[in-house]
Amino acid sequence: MSQTEKFAPGPGSSKSPSGFGTFAGVFTPSILTILGVIMYLRFGWVLGQVGLMGTLLIVTLSTCITFFTALSIASIATDQHVRIGGAYYMISRSLGIETGGAVGIPLFLAQALSIALYTIGFAESVVSVFPQFDPRWVGIFTTIGVGALALFSAKIAIRSQFFIMAAIALSLLSLIFGSPTEEADLSLWHGEGQASFWKVFAVFFPAVTGIMAGVNMSGDLKDAKRSIPRGTFLAIGVGYLIYMSLPLILSQRASAASLINDPLIMRKISFWGDAILLGVWGATLSSAIGSILGAPRVLQALARDRVLPASLSWLGKGKGEDDNPRAGTLFTLGLALLAVYFGNLNLVAPILTMFFLTTYGVLNISATLEKLLGSPSFRPTFKVHWIFSLLGALACLAVMLLINAFATTIAVIFMILLFIWLQRRELQTTWGDVRQGLWMAISRSALLRIRRTADPKNWRPHLLVLSGAPTKRWHLVELGHDLSQNRSLMTVATAITKTDLPIGRQIKMESNIKDYLLQRGINSLVRVYYAQRVLEGTQSLISTYGLGQITPNTILMGASENPQNLDEYCGLIEYCYASRKNVLIARNADQLHEQNYSRIDIWWGGLKANGGLMIVLAHLLQRSINWKGTEVNVKMLSRSEKAAEGASHNLSSLLKEMRVDHNEKVIYEAEKDFYEVLEQHSAGADLIMLGMAVPREDFEYRPYYEQLSQKTKNLPSTLFVLASQEVQFGEVLS
Repeated sequence: MSQTEKFAPGPGSSKSPSGFGTFAGVFTPSILTILGVIMYLRFGWVLGQVGLMGTLLIVTLSTCITFFTALSIASIATDQHVRIGGAYYMISRSLGIETGGAVGIPLFLAQALSIALYTIGFAESVVSVFPQFDPRWVGIFTTIGVGALALFSAKIAIRSQFFIMAAIALSLLSLIFGSPTEEADLSLWHGEGQASFWKVFAVFFPAVTGIMAGVNMSGDLKDAKRSIPRGTFLAIGVGYLIYMSLPLILSQRASAASLINDPLIMRKISFWGDAILLGVWGATLSSAIGSILGAPRVLQALARDRVLPASLSWLGKGKGEDDNPRAGTLFTLGLALLAVYFGNLNLVAPILTMFFLTTYGVLNISATLEKLLGSPSFRPTFKVHWIFSLLGALACLAVMLLINAFATTIAVIFMILLFIWLQRRELQTTWGDVRQGLWMAISRSALLRIRRTADPKNWRPHLLVLSGAPTKRWHLVELGHDLSQNRSLMTVATAITKTDLPIGRQIKMESNIKDYLLQRGINSLVRVYYAQRVLEGTQSLISTYGLGQITPNTILMGASENPQNLDEYCGLIEYCYASRKNVLIARNADQLHEQNYSRIDIWWGGLKANGGLMIVLAHLLQRSINWKGTEVNVKMLSRSEKAAEGASHNLSSLLKEMRVDHNEKVIYEAEKDFYEVLEQHSAGADLIMLGMAVPREDFEYRPYYEQLSQKTKNLPSTLFVLASQEVQFGEVLS
């Protein structure tokens, strides 16, 4: 596990006086990506397969999914200052840096490799007209050309898209004023193709997923809060009108067979056929330019947030007043050129589509959670009901599975691995995210539902470890961790006797202790408390610490042999018992540190006399990593040989009924003192568990404890156990 990384948000602002406006910065790249290759080369096939009404339904359903996502984008964009990084920035500031990075890295790769897809498509269409050219070199020179545009100036690249938009508009006008080449025979609902409705839907859907092209320019906009919603909705609306109008034209000018079999049918039915070629070239080039502008900006944001390894931090640098990510553009260009050179990306293309759709889905989830949690900090000026965002997320998942279930699985696995990698790096951010609110909502709901009554079925030791400074009594912390196994709550508590320390010092100490524990693989709560006298403060902590029904049920502490403290110490034991807290006192436990454990001895005094709790504790230790495979012996002293036989049978039956992997050993000894027998038969144990007497009003506990300490001083590591909780441990084991 690497050292924790901590950082602040990268530079940039949601408002840039020299940035782009709504039309140039959001609408233009979005609409040019929406009106892409599928419109020119595959839309006729869609119409021929499912008929006029089927096509209109596919367009409407697809646009609805995109529209729901746009609603979520608008909600998030009008709540926060959207800086460079677009979708990555929104997700990381909402769902956290790990989720943002797990989506942002694939999003960058998808956009970078999409450049190759578009330029390869452009090269193939050029070669179909000029067959003397080599498609690979046409693709390479085209990629270098669009890269040079983005590298030199984003403004020039954006302005170049105006000419491409003009070419696409010219091609559409040429189509409108064209004429039929044959008799149209298209039905309303069924074409002549064999593909199912959902397969055709899957082919068309990527045509309407171009809204990220505008969102990715967030760091280059004059006013991202204003431009992103307006430009995105305008692009969706214009795209929807065009895609709803084209089927009406095509259905009147060509047969279903021609629509299915001729990818360039639009060229034949247009007024000026070559205008369609200009449109195809413009569509591929505009999509490539949109990707070469967006991908480096996502990469720049990832580098500035230190999501990328430190060796790639140079990718976060920008040049000039517009913070142009030239280093990121060169890196992206190199990746795209490699993809173009090595050729066919058909196998990768479905997974790239999955990355885009996953981004849309996660954006919808972000907006859903933000709205449902209702945090005071979430105050978007564009308000959206959470149900629309949730529908968008579910629709994205459904479409991913319909397009390619295998590619969906590969993409999801890749992002899960990225998430785990980022989580292991323990990235720390200076911004909050929705996860804290989500955990708070879950915690509140759980707290209100936990019953006050004892629940033997789900009992676990929720430990309050009175360790003091963990470095001095690490054996207590480690023993507590072995008992809790990261499945029950554990709190490491430290007392401060200097009451003149400021409260900020206490918080800093808690943070340092928690970091220290995490570095050693222990996930625990930490409590630092003030006390005039340590034992008095500890008693106060035990009585007040916790929330609702979530309070420690077991106190783990070290043994005290200082005569000056014994009255208070024994009073603390009595107080814990009266407060229904189980007490575990570890004596000579420093010997446990970093040993190979092989044996635990439990000295049995009956199921109700602490025996049940000791059996449970030993069972939990056996399941921990440090104690795995340890032999547990349940030992009992009998003063009668005849009674020993019966006790052995009864104890064996009881352990079998409890379903624990413990051995029974009844020791017959008529004369020797119990503590002599204990020392003789447990000298080789790694840990001894021994029950303690129950405090009573007519019973002085200090003399008893002093005697217990004296009699066991020569034993190996010993755990004194006093069961006090209302839960019947026999029921836990039954």
